[in-house]
Amino acid sequence: MQVPDALVVGEALVDIVTDLDGTTTPHAGGSAANVAVALARLGRPVRFATAFADDAHGRLLAEHLAADGVRLEGDPRILRRTSTAHATLGRDGSASYVFELEWRLGVVGLGRPRVLHVCSLGVVLAPGADDVLALLERVPPETLVSYDINVRPSITGTGTGLIDAVERVARHADLVKASDEDLAVLYPQHDVEQAAHHLLTLGARAVVVTEGAGGARWVTATQTIAVAAVPVTVADTIGAGDTFSAALLDALWDDPHRDPREVLGHAVRAAAVTVSRAGANPPYRDEL
Repeated sequence: MQVPDALVVGEALVDIVTDLDGTTTPHAGGSAANVAVALARLGRPVRFATAFADDAHGRLLAEHLAADGVRLEGDPRILRRTSTAHATLGRDGSASYVFELEWRLGVVGLGRPRVLHVCSLGVVLAPGADDVLALLERVPPETLVSYDINVRPSITGTGTGLIDAVERVARHADLVKASDEDLAVLYPQHDVEQAAHHLLTLGARAVVVTEGAGGARWVTATQTIAVAAVPVTVADTIGAGDTFSAALLDALWDDPHRDPREVLGHAVRAAAVTVSRAGANPPYRDEL
């Protein structure tokens, strides 16, 4: 009997991080890859559908994923060059990015995963975005579908094209996660609550909004539940939102109707560990 697993679908790339002192260090990353690793570190079986090249950066990614037991779904080595993100750190630990990337998806065996997570560039960047959407249209009804919007305006631009791409994916999601910054880019005419309620009208049962040091909110049609962030000394914010997404899925794994306050509490604790150390380095379960 197959053990229910998570299927994470989306981009994998190498973050080339420039620190305040000018030091440059490569880190395996990409929003979807970070979620896959974070879920695996929390003890969940994970398959990851992605794309990279058979080059030095691709081998770095493959080794990074394998080290935590993430299984690659299909052969990801379909690109000519592994994608990169040049990240420059600010004094507050925040990162600004310049991307060099390509995204498409090979053959993916869907199976019957307990959760399916999509995110960020993988659902809006052509030609791979159409492949992801086609996969979402085949998801079994019992699978919990999670979507982290995680917009990158420097790559995708803004405006109606981006909004349409985001919303066509949100229509397939049970749970939508967005930062307050994501919502400001997509819906500048709305405040956070109004934007979250708009996303709910597309079909999700809940929208989770992260607000950095301001904590997080769980928004449904009838209530909003908020939790505070965990105070921590910030090394950088790389991978924090991805860790949060993985921890949400971990908390909902055995009970999709678990108390939202408990779910958010678990997610903010996990994200706090990630921001306390350099790069996308999510916690193992025993660190929580």
